[in-house]
Amino acid sequence: MSTAEATAVPPAAPAGPAGQLASPPRGAVPAWLRLVRSELRLVFRRLRNLALLAALAALPILLGIALRLAAPRGGGGGGPGSSFISQLAGNGVFLAFIALTLMIALVLPLAVAVVSGDSMAGEAGLGTLRYLLTVPAGRARLLAAKYVSIVVFGLSACGVVVAASLATGAALFPIGPVTLLSGNTVPLGQGLLRVFFVTLYVAAAMAALGAIGLAVSTFTEHPIGAIATVLVLAVVSEIADNIPQFAVVHPYLPSHWWLYFDSLLRTPIATSDLLHGLLSFGVYVVIFCSIAWARFTSTDVTA
Repeated sequence: MSTAEATAVPPAAPAGPAGQLASPPRGAVPAWLRLVRSELRLVFRRLRNLALLAALAALPILLGIALRLAAPRGGGGGGPGSSFISQLAGNGVFLAFIALTLMIALVLPLAVAVVSGDSMAGEAGLGTLRYLLTVPAGRARLLAAKYVSIVVFGLSACGVVVAASLATGAALFPIGPVTLLSGNTVPLGQGLLRVFFVTLYVAAAMAALGAIGLAVSTFTEHPIGAIATVLVLAVVSEIADNIPQFAVVHPYLPSHWWLYFDSLLRTPIATSDLLHGLLSFGVYVVIFCSIAWARFTSTDVTA
């Protein structure tokens, strides 16, 4: 379904006895909500995006099987997420943290880059953007609907990873009280609650990357170029974040705070690190959504 359907203006309400417009019919869906709903259908009905979600679900399953087979030989090593891996044999819940740690490096950013990079550039490239703007939905409203769909997809991607990880962890490893990275043990319910907050934190990180992708997407009519640009920016940020000579700019890189969700796996929780991370994500959202708005509202995309 085209997003243009959501931008159609509903018929005017009949005038009341005093010449005033009557109230809209009870239960009528606001125009902006129809636009958001249409965008969400557009995103979640595309086979490419569904394939991405399927791949995100499959990777934790493969990871869990690999770690289960390696466990008797002491597998796990000292690579990324080794602190999490050392906890996995005792509790399958930690598979969710391991999967997020590994997949946030490339796979989750790739999924968000595909959707955000295609958001405006895809419409422009297909020529549907001009049609969308022939109805008075408003450019800012259309841009907001696009960003909401990006955020929802990013949250869904994180949720798929965590759900597949928990199911696989429960099938292959023991499930019970969770021993945190700080050595404290919390009941299973509290452990799952921390998994939930970790999921939201990673989704916030992907929302910031989605804002970058939305901004980039307003500058081109070629979605592949926008997708590649967002992914390259994410990879370059992660590389620069691991170079000691660039330490002065590390806190300002978009990927610097991505892995600080491990603060939720300690007692007491390092709220300062979490707040710094969320503040960084919020600043990126404000800056790049503003850039996207300035670009989209000032460019003659109908020409």
